[in-house]
Amino acid sequence: MAVEEEGLRVFQSVKIKIGEAKNLPTYPGPNKMRDCYCTVNLDREEVFRTKIVEKSLCPFYGEDFYCEIPRSFRHLSFYIFDRDVFRRDSIIGKVAIQKEDLPKYHNRDTWFQLQHVDADSEVQGKVHLELRLSEVITDTGVVCHKLATRILECQGLPIVNGQCDPYATVTLAGPYRSEAKKTKVKKRTDNPQFDEVFYFEVTRPCSYSRKSHFDFEEEDVDKLEIRVDLWNASNLKFGDEFLGELRVPLNVLRQSSCYEAWYFLQPRDNGSKSLKPGDLGSLRLNVVYTEDHVFSSDYYSSLRDLLLRSADVEPVSASAAHVLGEVCREKQEAAVPLVRFFLHYGRVVPFISAIANAEVQRTQDPNTIFRGNSLTSKCIDETMKLAGMHYLHVTLKPTIEEICQSHKSCEIDPVKLKDGENLENNMENLRQYVDRIFHVITKSGVSCPTVMCDIFFSLREAAAKRFQDDLDVRYTAVSGFIFLRFFAPAILSPNLFQLTPHHTDPQTSRTLTLISKTIQTLGSLSKSKSASFKESYMAAFYEFFNEQKYADAVKNFLDLISSSGRRDPKSIEQPILLKEGFMIKRAQGRKRFGMKNFKKRWFRLTNHEFTYQKSKGDQPLCSIPIENILAVEGLEEESFKMKNMFQVIQPERALYIQANNCVEAKAWIDILTKVSQCNKKRLTVYHPSAYLNGHWLCCRASSDTAPGCSPCTGGLPANIQLDIDGDRETERIYSLFNSYMSKLEKMQEACGSRSVYDGPEQEEYSTFIIDDPQETYKTLKQVIAGVGALEQEHAQYKRDKFKKTKYGSQEHPIGDKSFQSYIRQQSETSTHSI
Repeated sequence: MAVEEEGLRVFQSVKIKIGEAKNLPTYPGPNKMRDCYCTVNLDREEVFRTKIVEKSLCPFYGEDFYCEIPRSFRHLSFYIFDRDVFRRDSIIGKVAIQKEDLPKYHNRDTWFQLQHVDADSEVQGKVHLELRLSEVITDTGVVCHKLATRILECQGLPIVNGQCDPYATVTLAGPYRSEAKKTKVKKRTDNPQFDEVFYFEVTRPCSYSRKSHFDFEEEDVDKLEIRVDLWNASNLKFGDEFLGELRVPLNVLRQSSCYEAWYFLQPRDNGSKSLKPGDLGSLRLNVVYTEDHVFSSDYYSSLRDLLLRSADVEPVSASAAHVLGEVCREKQEAAVPLVRFFLHYGRVVPFISAIANAEVQRTQDPNTIFRGNSLTSKCIDETMKLAGMHYLHVTLKPTIEEICQSHKSCEIDPVKLKDGENLENNMENLRQYVDRIFHVITKSGVSCPTVMCDIFFSLREAAAKRFQDDLDVRYTAVSGFIFLRFFAPAILSPNLFQLTPHHTDPQTSRTLTLISKTIQTLGSLSKSKSASFKESYMAAFYEFFNEQKYADAVKNFLDLISSSGRRDPKSIEQPILLKEGFMIKRAQGRKRFGMKNFKKRWFRLTNHEFTYQKSKGDQPLCSIPIENILAVEGLEEESFKMKNMFQVIQPERALYIQANNCVEAKAWIDILTKVSQCNKKRLTVYHPSAYLNGHWLCCRASSDTAPGCSPCTGGLPANIQLDIDGDRETERIYSLFNSYMSKLEKMQEACGSRSVYDGPEQEEYSTFIIDDPQETYKTLKQVIAGVGALEQEHAQYKRDKFKKTKYGSQEHPIGDKSFQSYIRQQSETSTHSI
């Protein structure tokens, strides 16, 4: 979901690694330990929660979280909670990073001190305010002046304890006066429409001219201000909850008798608190925040065409895509957008085949084929991760879930055995798990995605042609990827591949480590497998396996997934679990007499149907075939005074559902839209609000079958696995090229040097692979020209936006620090350009 601006789409995403906390305060009880978890929040809205780490003051989480951010936000916040024996959660402390500060911590581990949490620091939302000063003549003929303060509306107020019933107090404050007034309470909304006006008599101006504005005495105006406080009305005995404030000095009326602006709410200043900075402990985080500014498709035509020709360039090392891999600090940095780009345009197999063949030609020893972290290896890794995620789930998830739930002991290191454990029993448990996983992998060849099979075929052919005397190289070239870099990492860290929701507990993690090592070795087809284990106990365990039997199964599996033209239409007919989880749904009114209330249900989506049941594993209470989903759209909050709602529209009715947060709502809408995109009966219009009390709230039509009043969104590709925006990936590639411009220029120098100097390679240029200096130089010249043109477009867009944007507008309220920084940067740029 992109934020639309004039001629531009803005995408926000964040990738977070929650490492560990340390030195948390002790629990005020005899054992002093805590059971803690960490949450990720956009402002105050929770979007992710780690597992609970029990009995620790230095909990290790090791959890990763990625999401597309569907709305504006001011802070990325992390809260540490403690769950006591009564299952009550209390906040220990928080880390709040302002949006404009996120680049400071980009992709590096950072320790943050936990801060205290109180109502005065938990502020979000904005207020629309208007001030007007007018002249009033009293009955006695005296001229005085009144200030009209109009509270129009608020947006994005926090929901506290599941509800938000806001009201505002308006105070005219000065050294010798404080006059306060209050709005009405607005029930169940975080976007209240107040539109109330309050009048205050203010200090008289010392002179007044109808040709000029009010001329205040300096000592009076500088001491008066309007303060607006937002509150959440509460029925609890400890009173209403403070939501934030804003302060406006009356000297804003010096230039005009009318002033109107949007303001961000700010924390209340209660003076400095005498708290030691480290008294709550600290939290280690790694945060990568990305903001992509994407133009319309025609802006990228030059760079896009240059990239798409990469697979056909001879040699491929002179292509634009390969050049990107050469200049990036890490190959992974280039591989991610390149693979997504080529997958979107259907060119990933030719490109990977070209760079793989070039790498094979440079390889001297068949035992080292594809063993390095080259551009080829990273691109294949990324392709498998994108195209093979559902394949991975179908193959491994049932067994991984059973291992996590059963907690059978599988420790085979005699040194690590616990009291009462039997080594032979543990070995048998581990052997059974290894056998099950090995079996499901080697029998899953028909389900392997076609794009992976086509890549494996090209690897097999290139390796066999290069090393004709090594009969096993056609297998090892493929097994190194499918076993070593695909299945083994997923078994070792299932949470990174969405096979488990969280990092596994230590015992299960140890079991998965032993399984992963064994599967990796069974699939390697190495000549001396026992010697591949550093640990003697692993070598001893491996003796349980019939080497020839397992080797034959591996070869048959590798033959199948690397065969030319391999297709299996039945594989796409198998039910694939796409997403599941608890949400709240409104009763659909299937029964004539029954309350249309809201209930928590477990939802499950496959490529065949969308179902819900009371709890996970129960029989479905309702099943909606994919072909019956006519549209999936968001639902306006005012329908039920509930946030994060969406609707699944069916032929007879709509199912109204509330997700846990904005990120989950977006994820469900996206996947449901994609899986139902091929439905020929899909709607083109829909009702953005609910049908209540005999009419649609949006268009007021009385018939429940009335056609929709708003155009449906969508237009997404029908591919349920790969939702890739080609222009966004091209923008990311442009950004990488632009950030490494100095290296591009250095590579140009290297091409020139090698063209005129035929001798030993100069050390400063030795890091680049340049097989054809002239062809590479030609490509670099085109890349630099294309990147330069896009850079000019971005700069012009910023200049135009700077001219049009008003500080204090709804998009950039007063108090928006990131916009203030932007204004300073643009002002400095304008000054330098002059």
